[in-house]
Amino acid sequence: MAIITAIIKPNLKQNLPDIRPGDTVRVQQIIKDKDKEKIQIFEGLVLARKHGKGINATITVRKVMSGVGVEKVFPIHTPMIKGIEIVKRGKVRRAKLYYLREAKGRKARLKRKEIKETEKTKSEEVGEKPKKELVKEVEEVKTEEIKQPEEKTETAEVVEKLEEKKEEKK
Repeated sequence: MAIITAIIKPNLKQNLPDIRPGDTVRVQQIIKDKDKEKIQIFEGLVLARKHGKGINATITVRKVMSGVGVEKVFPIHTPMIKGIEIVKRGKVRRAKLYYLREAKGRKARLKRKEIKETEKTKSEEVGEKPKKELVKEVEEVKTEEIKQPEEKTETAEVVEKLEEKKEEKK
């Protein structure tokens, strides 16, 4: 059991907000398209939280777009989730809000609670650093690049070969 804990613990996100059913959250999901990455935001109501606080923990988020209800199940600790932000907090008396799927109009509304500033935290990726620290690191890397002579990497060599082939074709 200690081996499993040792493997799982580094993959758990540390700064997660307290997400509960009834919360309106903004989930920042990383979408990969071939070699490009972009962040897509999905904002909706949390219907359920399942599987506790472990590595398998998930939240079900529902959003109505163009009159069609869309639900997504997000694993909380996956590296594909960049962050989760609580926008509003709802006052509910159930752990699972599946009845909201069929509810329309006034029955679909939830009472709202005030969010304390301490609860308004955004989750951050494990090891994410504040902007000031990142700026310092970038400046250090720039100064190191200036000091060091250029070394050809594999990608630079491949790019040069491709450019040579283009010139030969002309």
